[in-house]
Amino acid sequence: MISKEELLQLLKSTETYRIEKTVSTGNMDKFCEAICAFANDMPGSRQNGYLIIGANDDGSLAGLKVDDALMKKISGIRSDGNILPLPVMNVDRFEFPEGDLLVAEVHPSFFTPIRYRGRTFIRIGPRRDFASEEEERILIERRTANMATFDVTPCLRASLDDLQVDKIKAGYLPKAIDPELLEEDKRDIREQLASLGLYDRQHDCPTYAAITLFGKNPKFFLPGFYLQFVRFKGTDKASDIDEERTFDKCLMDMLPRLDDFLDLSVVRKRPVPVSILREKTVFNYPYWGIRELLMNAVMHRDLQTNMPVRFYQFENRIEIMNPGGLYGKARPENFPFVNDYRNPIISEAMKILGYVNKFNRGIDRVQKMLNDNGNPPAIFDVDKLTVFAVNVGESKDENLMMG
Repeated sequence: MISKEELLQLLKSTETYRIEKTVSTGNMDKFCEAICAFANDMPGSRQNGYLIIGANDDGSLAGLKVDDALMKKISGIRSDGNILPLPVMNVDRFEFPEGDLLVAEVHPSFFTPIRYRGRTFIRIGPRRDFASEEEERILIERRTANMATFDVTPCLRASLDDLQVDKIKAGYLPKAIDPELLEEDKRDIREQLASLGLYDRQHDCPTYAAITLFGKNPKFFLPGFYLQFVRFKGTDKASDIDEERTFDKCLMDMLPRLDDFLDLSVVRKRPVPVSILREKTVFNYPYWGIRELLMNAVMHRDLQTNMPVRFYQFENRIEIMNPGGLYGKARPENFPFVNDYRNPIISEAMKILGYVNKFNRGIDRVQKMLNDNGNPPAIFDVDKLTVFAVNVGESKDENLMMG
């Protein structure tokens, strides 16, 4: 994070493309657009951008007092899912005799274009604006040059015919791109997909993210890309199998089916009288908690292995195992406080499609839902290099046990 002395120098700087000063504390759209623009780093300077709240245009301090509520509001911009892919940013408060400054330090992204609610914002000198088609193309080419994750690499054996283009046009593009911009967008479908990390123009083929999300037959290109469900009659894998099922479609088709299956076949409900006039429903597992764990397993899996995501249900617990251990900055010693994304384009798409709400808060939410439902805490095995596993015990509610 920038130091206090560097901040004072920055307030007087002429590098206006790196700074946005404001005395407003409530214009969230303005803040998000500024963060999006800094992350896109249109000048290609690779220098951090700074949203400075509490400063006048001339750099003087406005006498703002920054409280914890404002700190949390600005910090929450990073993970509320409106800016995609996720920006890398730090937020801090600086106190001066003339007033406080709240500073959001935004790092240039390697995964441009970054969008806020489907629109790409950039800095043009001292102001921000929408990116033109040509400017967006530059950002796309920059991301290709910085390609670091497997999901954005080109699937060289595939073509546009291997994608469900009609579903993409009807069910994804209107959610991923601002509707007004999409209506005016006259680009070829390849160009539109390329702007979202789903098509590689240099090799004229879809990326692996596109194949997993919208492919007609993703297993042809990625043999391990499926989810295996097994229900055992006992408490270990030596028990007889009660039911076995495979989910092997693209994510746009698979995830709704997995949702329904979880609700109808895994989560067991039992009404219990509370009084003469009222009853409550008890569950063996909280639907939203198990769903969150499943979505994380699908989102963070290693696409380059032949191992599927494994979803096993025993008499007394659920086990979920996805190929690929902790990734990037996430380590056993800092889990679950630090997160990183093995498949950023897939993660972005799952947020757009509504299967992920907010990032980097899932585990805390799951543990709370389990506790509220009477389940023991989820146990995470993060020590393995090649897999990530979670174990969830069944609810101990005595009314459920009697069912």
